[in-house]
Amino acid sequence: MSGFDLVVHGGHVVTPSGVLSIDVGVRDGRIAAIGQLYPDQAAEAIDATGLFVLPGIIDTQVHFREPGATHKEDLETGTRAAVLGGVTAVFEMPNTDPLTLTAADLQAKFDRAKGRAWCDHAFFIGGAAENADELARLERIPGCAGVKVFMGSSTGNLLVEDDATLERIVRNGTRRMAVHAEDEPRLKERRHVADEARHPRAHPLWRDETVCLKATQRLLGFARKHGRRVHVLHVTTAEEMELLAANKDLATVEVTPSHLTLVAPDCYETLGTCAQMNPPVREMRHQNALWRAIAEGVVDVVGSDHAPHTLEEKAKPYPASPSGVPGVQTTLPLLLTAASRGKLSLERVVDLLCHGPQRIYQIAGKGRIARGYDADFALVDLQAWQELKDEDMGTKVKWTPFAGMRVCGVPKVTVVRGKAVMRDGELLGTPQGRPVRFAETISPS
Repeated sequence: MSGFDLVVHGGHVVTPSGVLSIDVGVRDGRIAAIGQLYPDQAAEAIDATGLFVLPGIIDTQVHFREPGATHKEDLETGTRAAVLGGVTAVFEMPNTDPLTLTAADLQAKFDRAKGRAWCDHAFFIGGAAENADELARLERIPGCAGVKVFMGSSTGNLLVEDDATLERIVRNGTRRMAVHAEDEPRLKERRHVADEARHPRAHPLWRDETVCLKATQRLLGFARKHGRRVHVLHVTTAEEMELLAANKDLATVEVTPSHLTLVAPDCYETLGTCAQMNPPVREMRHQNALWRAIAEGVVDVVGSDHAPHTLEEKAKPYPASPSGVPGVQTTLPLLLTAASRGKLSLERVVDLLCHGPQRIYQIAGKGRIARGYDADFALVDLQAWQELKDEDMGTKVKWTPFAGMRVCGVPKVTVVRGKAVMRDGELLGTPQGRPVRFAETISPS
């Protein structure tokens, strides 16, 4: 025995050099060898025959609702859903109750996650008027994913709607800043559209293309002025994609599986408020633009924007109904299904879900199957079809907007730092997730 803790053998491994029929040896939670290995060389072996071995998925936008709204999700159930979907690391958002605004708030989340999180995790610090001058220090705390700004109102009370505060936040820090770009003044002006319609089909009319475009224009103006790298989340419009394509030196781009899959107005008629999210699902013209931006390399990341609410909450009459849908468990199957239909390659799936997050956020040691990297893997059967069902979801709210959809590409095994935590839909062992490491963070002074 050569001292490997684990050998994954017999699979098709998606490496930076392409898809190779090789084995992977793991020691002390990291990839120690790639090549022809044998099961008896390790204390444990995983037979990956017939499976594709992907790097573990990194979901850089999830809302796990802890603290403050744990009746609909918490760090244990959210990360449970994550590993069921092949996700090995998550970035959790700061619009909790209380908001994540201070070093103490960050530490409280890490304390809550210890011994309860099934996968590795990082937490965003919220950008707000009260902490704007401290963000350059706060964003450097180990395990902090960076700063997140809400330019438009959504779930929670974290909102930066004025230019003065936004500019203070942009200039106070150097790490890439994640932004929900909707223009709050225009949202207030157009609220009557939703109030008068009283049906979620009005959601993309209220939160229209201009709401998003104006916010992104404002953001890019300050980013250009101060040389700040920004990451524009859940982009939904053709117009924004054109603008962002012209500003790729500063701006990176995320889209969500929901906006790549659901189409207005049909989704609002069939799903009602269960298709309601911010920014909204839009018509086919915009969805086509998102797929074109993926093909052209404008999009850097696909993130789930996992944002669960209970069905009872979603049943409130629109627009009192909350925006957001679950998604961390279904991201990989939805992207693999799109790949099976020729919309993108398997390598591009891995780029969007693994390499892209690592690149833009400077994650240390994740996102690739390469020597020295964390041994995070998602083993998937690309020939298997399954029907997505509410009862199979690990999320606490137990529903998905994609229920009834048949998807191709089933996560069979999830490995986090060399430990199998999910096999065939069953969790293994106990939660042992750790904080994600970043190349750009330093210890707090």
